[in-house]
Amino acid sequence: MLPSKNLRQFWSGKRVLLTGHTGFKGSWTATWLMQMGAEVHGFALAPETTPNLHDLLDLPYASETIADLRNQAAVKKMVDKVEPELVLHMAAQPLVRRAYREPVETMATNIMGTAHLLDALRDCKNLTGVLVVTSDKAYDNDSYDQAKGEIIFREDDPLGGRDPYSASKGCQEIVARSFAQSYFRERHISVVTARAGNVVGGGDWSEDRLMTDIIAAAINDQAVELRNPATTRPWQHVIEPVSGYLMYLQAAVEGKTSLPALNFGPNGSHTVEHVTRLLLTAWGSSMGTAQQDTSNARKEALTLALDSSLAASTLSWQPRLDLPSCVQWIVDWHKAHVDGQNMREITEVQITSFESMMDIK
Repeated sequence: MLPSKNLRQFWSGKRVLLTGHTGFKGSWTATWLMQMGAEVHGFALAPETTPNLHDLLDLPYASETIADLRNQAAVKKMVDKVEPELVLHMAAQPLVRRAYREPVETMATNIMGTAHLLDALRDCKNLTGVLVVTSDKAYDNDSYDQAKGEIIFREDDPLGGRDPYSASKGCQEIVARSFAQSYFRERHISVVTARAGNVVGGGDWSEDRLMTDIIAAAINDQAVELRNPATTRPWQHVIEPVSGYLMYLQAAVEGKTSLPALNFGPNGSHTVEHVTRLLLTAWGSSMGTAQQDTSNARKEALTLALDSSLAASTLSWQPRLDLPSCVQWIVDWHKAHVDGQNMREITEVQITSFESMMDIK
């Protein structure tokens, strides 16, 4: 039976450690896990924004530890208390421009934080699997040539990155692989990594988030200021890669795949300009766009795209939401928030709708 068919059966009753649970992607993941009956324990920093999805959802975690991955003693104490069966490691410093401002802090969190967690997990008696979430930016993008068009990254392409964030995610992959081979393989514990594209969805209020900026501009009847309108990214709704993470870890634990890393991306990439106009139209806004002054801006990769054919052939995973549908789900979520609706219910409804597309039993 394919992982997507018995996803609920697999995760129901599992003791799951979810790092980064106070974040955007973590909050969506926690909601889905709890809907499937998992016992979810969270470890993360306190939410940074007001509002934030973690507080809006007010989920019934089995336990929550608010602490820093860079604190090795705190990580060890939490792991010893939780004794997880499965681990989804999402905690990270996820912002490219912040990484330029805070390179050492970013690397300490993303690289050494991952090492602290995996080191603490070495002694877990009931552990069966760990999934470390990295990024499409873990790949070496230096070879991009505008004359050649879009590069589509595959799992065996070189890892790297000239900017601090990309370097930290490439190193995170290497750290995870080294722990997997040195400590976990002999115990038949699966340690895998997942690389996803630009994740969007309802409830992401982090800095430098395109969708958040567009919605704020639409609400305030302002033009949307864009840094790089021509930048191309693999935009996908948050529920898409999360479905892949859950299926992937299940398949790894059940011995249905031995692949150490998988990409989870949409069918195609789109420019910032295209996504912006699509969302403004869906919102019903007639406001346009404006160009930010980027004369002093740090360089970002012009194009990123992922080949997810390995995930398709191994897990039968595929994206279900095309870009217009993804944008409409975001608009529906945020309009419900503006109207003061119960956002846990709205989030759960969207997850249930997505489950029906996956034919989950």
